[in-house]
Amino acid sequence: MAAMSAEKKQLLDWIEADKDKLVQFLSEFVACKTPNPPGDTRTGVAHIRKFLDAEKLPYRVVDPDPLQANIVGTVEGTGAGRHLVLNGHIDAFPADETDPRWKYGAWSGKVAEGKVWGRGACDMKCGTTASIMTYRYLARMKDKWKGKLTLTCVSDEETFGPMGARYLMDNVPEVLGDCCLNGEPSSPHSIRFGEKGPFWTAFTIKTKGGHGAYPHSSPNAAKIAARLATDLEKLEEIKAVLPDNVARALEAAKDTIDRAMGEGASRSVAKVTVNIGVVQAGLKVNMIADQARVEADIRLPVGVTKEMVMAEINTILAKYPEAKMEEINFMPPSWCEPYHEMVEHLQANAALGGFKPVPVVSLGGTDARLWRYKNIPAYVYGPSPEGMGACHEAVEIDTFLHVVRTHALSAYDYLSRA
Repeated sequence: MAAMSAEKKQLLDWIEADKDKLVQFLSEFVACKTPNPPGDTRTGVAHIRKFLDAEKLPYRVVDPDPLQANIVGTVEGTGAGRHLVLNGHIDAFPADETDPRWKYGAWSGKVAEGKVWGRGACDMKCGTTASIMTYRYLARMKDKWKGKLTLTCVSDEETFGPMGARYLMDNVPEVLGDCCLNGEPSSPHSIRFGEKGPFWTAFTIKTKGGHGAYPHSSPNAAKIAARLATDLEKLEEIKAVLPDNVARALEAAKDTIDRAMGEGASRSVAKVTVNIGVVQAGLKVNMIADQARVEADIRLPVGVTKEMVMAEINTILAKYPEAKMEEINFMPPSWCEPYHEMVEHLQANAALGGFKPVPVVSLGGTDARLWRYKNIPAYVYGPSPEGMGACHEAVEIDTFLHVVRTHALSAYDYLSRA
């Protein structure tokens, strides 16, 4: 391994000296109630602004919706070079504060047992804090690197970003850049270079209906819905056509994918999956159901298009004239080069913490997809996803500090070698 530069040693020294302050920032950030929905992130935005103001770091507020504002800031190095964008979100899943399973409270930000506890701790206030601190530390040594570093802290990721990253991509050219680094939960063992695309659909079935004692008088919408839901599993037989570099990366990462996302994830990542999330039917037990609704979360892997899925859905629907489909939401799968320079930087710097992360495609979605849609490589490296969205959500302090170090060092490597 090459000798570490004085600049990178300085970054590590700053982070080491600031450990308690970094944990305090994250703790107070988690304690900011920012559930989405409803999407009011003003306390989280104020927390970040207070820090940036104290550090005298440049930023501006972009707020198409004042209740869920976005923060954008840019620091320039010494001369022309590449443009790296740091992206994280402020909003979090909702939380039932009355649920007794919360060990320290849903929005406590409690520091205990070597962790920071509360909703949003790992998804993704850990990663967003890493972006903010990377921005802070590289601004201190802007005479040591070239190009531009842009911070984007957005407030509307959990509902797909119409007031957040999607708005910025369409209205603030400053956020585009040459590469994007994101700290969503990935596990320290993997670097996400792509993700599956959600295709949410609803199927409505309507029949004449009637009395339950006269089942011959009308088709039963509930029974049709059950058969339709079962037939939708045929979508999982669609074969993905993976680019060679993606196929190689996923084959090499099988064990890591299962380790990071749970046993069986490696089988799901390259195939269409169907989750029947909602089934509603009928009014009363002794009535023939005259209407039903089935909502399906279909996830498309890299190498499968919406058109491929719709062709199979239309074949299935031809068997059910009583059913009609509507699209609830769609985002295509996204991916970028799995062996990009940024991946190499992340791998080299993660090794300082004892990790050897490999490039993978994720099952869930992040705002990183929006950069990939613009043909800008975007990579995700963050804490373990374990506990996100659950009542035991927390992030280990050691992991949090590891993510901060890896992001800061990798950002410096990318910009200093421009």
